[in-house]
Amino acid sequence: MAEVRAEMVANVWKIVVSEGEVVEEGDTLVILESMKMEIPVLAEDAGTVSKLHVKEGDVVQEGDPIAVIE
Repeated sequence: MAEVRAEMVANVWKIVVSEGEVVEEGDTLVILESMKMEIPVLAEDAGTVSKLHVKEGDVVQEGDPIAVIE
């Protein structure tokens, strides 16, 4: 199991995957927006997205959980 966390304070601009979706290492899970820049959050491991902790429009802080990949 791998928990993907936010690396910075940002807005959740777009969620690219859904719970139950199979992803490969390097796939984009979520796109964050900070200071008019889009920052993709990538899967660190291949697996299935078992939980999304965010929804579009949320504000995340550095270290907040974004998703769990099993």
